[in-house]
Amino acid sequence: MNAHVENILFNAENTALLNQPADADSLKAALRTLGGGVSIITAGEGETRTGATVTSATALSVEPARMLVSLNRSSSTWPVVERYGHFGINIVGAAHEEIANQFAGRGGLRGPARYRGAEWTTAVSGAPLLVDAVAAIDCVVEEAIERHSHVIVIGTVLAIRLGTGRSLLYQDGRYHAVG
Repeated sequence: MNAHVENILFNAENTALLNQPADADSLKAALRTLGGGVSIITAGEGETRTGATVTSATALSVEPARMLVSLNRSSSTWPVVERYGHFGINIVGAAHEEIANQFAGRGGLRGPARYRGAEWTTAVSGAPLLVDAVAAIDCVVEEAIERHSHVIVIGTVLAIRLGTGRSLLYQDGRYHAVG
């Protein structure tokens, strides 16, 4: 073990500062404590539409306007984003829990079936956007960086639609409305 790592792992009394191994289960447990904004990533057209609920959508830059989202490479969403070169980031609120669950795969819905029960419009890029989203951001893929199990997708922002309400958060395995 190199000296830098040893200094991080042990304090002056040589007792462990960390009590969990650096494995997938411990990382998931740690990340569950971090509340994240809930967004539905949408892509495709017609019967090829699909999407996913994520907490990984964030701004990379405001000038120029760029967004970043991390998508699992084995998901049904990444190949559609890659094929069409577009994606919508739909920031959702408390009224959208059911649709967020659908896009998270709960209930077994896949592809265009995930769009049931909500009103959608088509953005400039061709990506589907949730009509009553708290905010919706239309993006085209600028770059995709494949790393490990995920793809980091950087999107050029084409258009933004601001709705009303407050965003929904996800923490400890459940949704929380911002009051």
